[in-house]
Amino acid sequence: MDKISGLLKKRTNITALFMCAAGVAVNLLLNAMVEALGLPMYLDTVGTVVVAIVGGYLPGVLVGFLTNIIKAISDPSSLYYGVLNVMIAAAAAFLAERGWHKKIAGIAGMMVIFTLIGGGLGALIPMFMDGLNFDSESLSGMIYKTGHFTLGSAHLLASILADLPDKAITMLVSLSIIRYIPKDLYPCFSFTFWMQNPLPAEENSGREKAGVRVVSLRIKVLMVIVITTTIVALICTVLSVNVYKKMTISEHTQLAVGTANLAAGFIDGDSVDDFMKEESASLEYIKTKRRLKSILESSPEISYLYVYKVVPEGFRVVFDLDTGTTAADEKGRLLPFDPGFEPYIKQLKNGEKLDPIISNDKYGYLLTAVTPVYDSIGRCACYAIADVDMNQLNADSLSFLTEMSSIFLGIFILLCAFVIWLTDYSIIMPINSIVKCLDRLALTADTQEAMDEDVKIFRKLGIHTGDELENLYRAAGSMTKNQAESMRSIRRLSDSTTKMQDGLIITMADLVEGRDSDTGAHVQKTAAYVKIIVEGLKKKGYYLEKITPKFMSDVVRSAPLHDIGKINISDKILNKPGKLTDEEYEIMKTHTTEGKRFLENAITTVQGDNYLKEARNMAAYHHERWDGKGYPEGIHGEVIPLSARIMAVADVFDALTSARVYKPAFPLEKALAILEEGKGTQFDPKCVEVFMDSLPEVKVILRKYNSKEM
Repeated sequence: MDKISGLLKKRTNITALFMCAAGVAVNLLLNAMVEALGLPMYLDTVGTVVVAIVGGYLPGVLVGFLTNIIKAISDPSSLYYGVLNVMIAAAAAFLAERGWHKKIAGIAGMMVIFTLIGGGLGALIPMFMDGLNFDSESLSGMIYKTGHFTLGSAHLLASILADLPDKAITMLVSLSIIRYIPKDLYPCFSFTFWMQNPLPAEENSGREKAGVRVVSLRIKVLMVIVITTTIVALICTVLSVNVYKKMTISEHTQLAVGTANLAAGFIDGDSVDDFMKEESASLEYIKTKRRLKSILESSPEISYLYVYKVVPEGFRVVFDLDTGTTAADEKGRLLPFDPGFEPYIKQLKNGEKLDPIISNDKYGYLLTAVTPVYDSIGRCACYAIADVDMNQLNADSLSFLTEMSSIFLGIFILLCAFVIWLTDYSIIMPINSIVKCLDRLALTADTQEAMDEDVKIFRKLGIHTGDELENLYRAAGSMTKNQAESMRSIRRLSDSTTKMQDGLIITMADLVEGRDSDTGAHVQKTAAYVKIIVEGLKKKGYYLEKITPKFMSDVVRSAPLHDIGKINISDKILNKPGKLTDEEYEIMKTHTTEGKRFLENAITTVQGDNYLKEARNMAAYHHERWDGKGYPEGIHGEVIPLSARIMAVADVFDALTSARVYKPAFPLEKALAILEEGKGTQFDPKCVEVFMDSLPEVKVILRKYNSKEM
């Protein structure tokens, strides 16, 4: 199964074509089966629904369109109903994307929507093409006879009710087929047209939504296609209908003239006056009337055929024929001139030949052909007149318009599906891929390795649309490569600068430490303890608004400078083996203010937001107490800078656990007890808490730097 799946994925477009062919075959076979069994349904959309659900818009619409094209070979009317199959395909793909086919309520909703398309819209096509004409015993007739519905609404309701079982069975059969198609093969049944190496997410989804504020590029392209195609279609349709109408009028004009001429040929002009004088119809009159009747019946397009004699008062009926809806006028009856003939009365009285007349009066909307009948001396004895009902011509034009619209809509939906598919692969997805990669580059700019990897991914896209988009991709590729190289150079310079700064810090701290015979790796140990405390605070979520990555780096890097002020304390006081006098102690306390002054001068010289600001805070305030009884300013609580509160714990702990000329190193337990005792008075409780929680790391530092293991 894995081998088959792999083969299908390598030949996606060929697989999709075979799937489309299978869908068309299913439609045709099921339709032929129900026709052979005489069942009142079609089942010609099962393959369409299956392919649309598993393959998407384009394959589904293609199956729906081709099904009706093939059916039209034996049944031309199927071509006009192709739009329904295409619309069902589009609806199935749209609803399947939203998971309707996976829920009972969604399946029922799909049945209803398909029924409204097939039965609802499907009822309008014959209504406009052929008008309404159904048997009283049909479902439409029975609904109409209830008296609650018009002809149109009865026809529409009957069509929907008749189509519902068809669409219900269609959905059940379609879902039964889909059940046996593995979901991981669905992408194999979609047409692909990659103009790039797709990102993994794009291979799986095929089409992704872009985060846009108003209207996506896909919608804009589709709007352009819809608007331009609709305008062209409207223009072509109007022109086609006008041409069709003119051709139809021309054909019917020729038919009416030919009918009038034929009728005139059967009338003996010398006998017209005798026909009018006879009280009863003579054998010749009856024979002539039968011929005229035969002419009328042989031409369904001719609505009326009659023969009039022109007299000063109007027309005298010579011959008139019954139609299905209009009784014939009696021979000899005087009829006033019709309004449509008024402009031609003079010509009629003179016995002249008239061009065809189009009139719209109480007798209807008619095209009339008038042919004079002459006697043996060349005098106009009467006129043979043939009428064509122009309302039927309008109905024919509406039917032609409906046929064109149905075919156009089917082609239009297929065209839209193809345009969306082509736009996605040649524009939308390449742009989205570029945007994704650039976003990743922006997010991963913190590390050079991640940035280099993202540049490789971007360059592997290999967009080859052969247009301005490819030029944009190449330009962006060059930009990202140059950006990565620039960042590499900047990072190298930054690393070099940082190393130089750190070296200067250690050198300065060593100058101080070298003068103090008791400190013994004090700056290294306090820096290590500071790192443990600040990371512990971060891990526990304390002071999150303050503890940023920059703050953590600044505090750890500048921790060795916390006693920089001791450089101004004399060696006599600094290395005194015994307890300091009050005067000496006051001098020793000035190392905080001297350290602050020294570092502020450095900050002013360097300028900018740099790590020396935290070094200044630690140097100035690491002897302040939580309860406000410290020095040099006696500030308390969180007024004390956080870096100084952290250093206070680290500094005291190292002093307790380190040997001095005036005292031995305290045991670890006693040092921890002193810290615990000072929590909330001398020290920030949270700093002591995280320090106590990190005793394993603390012991590692002690073993590393203290000669005597605690």
